[in-house]
Amino acid sequence: MPNFAAILDHNTGRAPERVVLSQGERELTNRELLDRVEALAAGLADLGIGRGDVVAILLYNHLEFLETAFAVNRIGAAFLPLNYRLSPQEWRYIIDHSGACAVLSEPEFQPALDSVPLRAVEHRLLLNGTAEGWIGYADLLGAGHGRRVAPAAAGPDDLQRLMYTSGTTSRPKGVAITHGNLAWKNLAHIVEFGITAADTTLVCGPLYHVGGFDLPGVGTLHAGGSLIVLRKFDAEEVIATIERQRPTNVWLAPAMMNAILRLPDLGQRDTSSIRFIIGGGEQMPVPLVERILAAFPHAWFADAYGLTETVSGDTFNDYDHMLAKIGSVGRPVVHLEVRIVDDTDVELPVGELGEITVRGPKVSAGYWRDEAATAAAFRDGWFHTGDIGRVDAEGYLYVEDRKKDMIVSGGENIATPEVERVLYEHPDVVEAAVVGLGHPRWGEVPQAFVVLRPGASPDPDTLIGFCRARLAKFKVPADLVFLDALPRTPSGKVLKRNLRA
Repeated sequence: MPNFAAILDHNTGRAPERVVLSQGERELTNRELLDRVEALAAGLADLGIGRGDVVAILLYNHLEFLETAFAVNRIGAAFLPLNYRLSPQEWRYIIDHSGACAVLSEPEFQPALDSVPLRAVEHRLLLNGTAEGWIGYADLLGAGHGRRVAPAAAGPDDLQRLMYTSGTTSRPKGVAITHGNLAWKNLAHIVEFGITAADTTLVCGPLYHVGGFDLPGVGTLHAGGSLIVLRKFDAEEVIATIERQRPTNVWLAPAMMNAILRLPDLGQRDTSSIRFIIGGGEQMPVPLVERILAAFPHAWFADAYGLTETVSGDTFNDYDHMLAKIGSVGRPVVHLEVRIVDDTDVELPVGELGEITVRGPKVSAGYWRDEAATAAAFRDGWFHTGDIGRVDAEGYLYVEDRKKDMIVSGGENIATPEVERVLYEHPDVVEAAVVGLGHPRWGEVPQAFVVLRPGASPDPDTLIGFCRARLAKFKVPADLVFLDALPRTPSGKVLKRNLRA
C-alpha cells in the first residue's frame, strides 16, 4: 500500500498542467502542487519531523491545509486537523493527548494557542504572519524550494492522520486513520459516484471535518480530479462559485443546505453543473428533498450515513431511490458490510431495530492511546457505532436513533457529557444534565438542567459565562433550567427522555 501522498506524483505524471486546487483567484496545477508539497516536506524534515510524528493543523480552509497534509504524509508522519470552533483548553487537551510535536496555525488563532501550554509541541508554524517563537510557513517553504522528497514507504496500517471526535465520554477520542483506511474509502466513493478526472468537488465545509476532507474531498484528487476550496461556508458564495466555476459535486451538512434553500433568488440561479450532492446527518423529509431537487435539477441527492471512525460515507441512497426510499440512508459502499445486532451481538432479522455495526477495510482499527474505548467499540472485527437502526428486505439502512447522549448542531457533534463535565466544575452545581433542544437553524442546541447546592442563587448568565470560557461556542448551553432534583430511574440513571419531554 503506497503512501497516500504518492497520488501527487501519479497525477503530475499524467497531467502536469491541469489545475487541481483553486481558491478565489489562486490556482495550483498538479506540478505546482507537487513542487510546493516537496518543498514543505523538505522544510519539515529539516526540523527533525518524520516517521511516527504528529503535526497539528489549526486553520480555516486554505490550500496550505491540503499542502501540509500531503507534506506531512510524504515524510511518513501523520497530521491532526483541529476544529477551529473549539476553545483553547479543548485544543490543548487534543494536542497534548495526540503527542503532536508541531502545530501549524494562522494569526487569528496564534494568541490563543500561545495562551495555553502545549506539552510536546516543539515547533510552531504560522501561515500569513509573524510572531515571536513561530516559524513562517513561507520561510519553511522557501528553505525547501526545489528539493525533491520521495514519498516515504507506508503500509496499510501506518497512521495517515488523527481525527478527534465527540463520543459519549467527557473527552473527545482520537480516531486513528491509516493510509489503508483512506485508500479504501476513496475507492468506495470513486466507485459509488463514478468519479473521474473530469470531476471537480466544491469544498465549502471545514477541512478539519470528514465532510469537507473526505466526502468525497481528496477522493476526487485520487481520481485525478480537482478541488475548489472556500475559506468558510457562505450560502451566497457557494451558489456564486457553482455558477462561475461549474463544480460537479459538493458535500452539504443539513444546516448548510437549509441556508442555501433560504436564498431568495435560488430558483433563478444556474446550478446545472452539480451532478451529485452528498448529504446526511439528519433524516430528510420528502418536502425538503423535493426542494433540494428543484434547486439542483441535474443532481443526485445522496443521503448518507457515516462516521469519523469509518472515514465517512458508509452508505448512500442511490439515484433511483431518492424519493422511493425516503428516510433511508441507502446501502453500503463496496467492501463494507453493515449488520444490525442485539445487546449480545447476535445479528437481527430484517426489519428489527438494533445497533448498527460495520466491518471493512475503510474502518479504523481503534482510538489513539485509549485501549478501553477501543475494546468497547471494536469487537470481533466489527465497529459498534452505538447508533440504532434497521435494514429492510432490499438491504437499505434506516437510522432510527443517534448515538447515546449525542447532539447534532449545525453538522457538529456535541457529546453531552462534555458539557456536563464543565457544569460540574462550577462550585454551585450539584447535578447537571444536558439534552438537545430543537432549533430552526441549527437542528439542535444544548439545553442544560441544573441542580444547585443549598443556598446558591440561580444565575443563568454566570453559569453560561462559565461554560463560554471552557467550551466551544456551539457547545455552550442555549438555555438553563434549574431543578430541585434530576429525574432518575430506580437504579439512579438520569431520565433524559423526561428532560427532553
